[in-house]
Amino acid sequence: MPELSPAVQAVLDALCLEELNGPQQLMARAHAAAALRAAATKLRDAYANEEYVDPADDWLDDIAAELEAQ
Repeated sequence: MPELSPAVQAVLDALCLEELNGPQQLMARAHAAAALRAAATKLRDAYANEEYVDPADDWLDDIAAELEAQ
């Protein structure tokens, strides 16, 4: 298994996956990824009228993608 980023490890730690069975773990990860993607969309919408948008602003999407890859 590849090494996880600190951000993804923090999300997984918060999910308390050891208390869940396999399918429940997959669902918990999917829910966390969906919540991060929703937050990323809201942030993009909030700053849509800004002249400068940093490409690094996709960090929530990056965390969600890493969660989905697990």
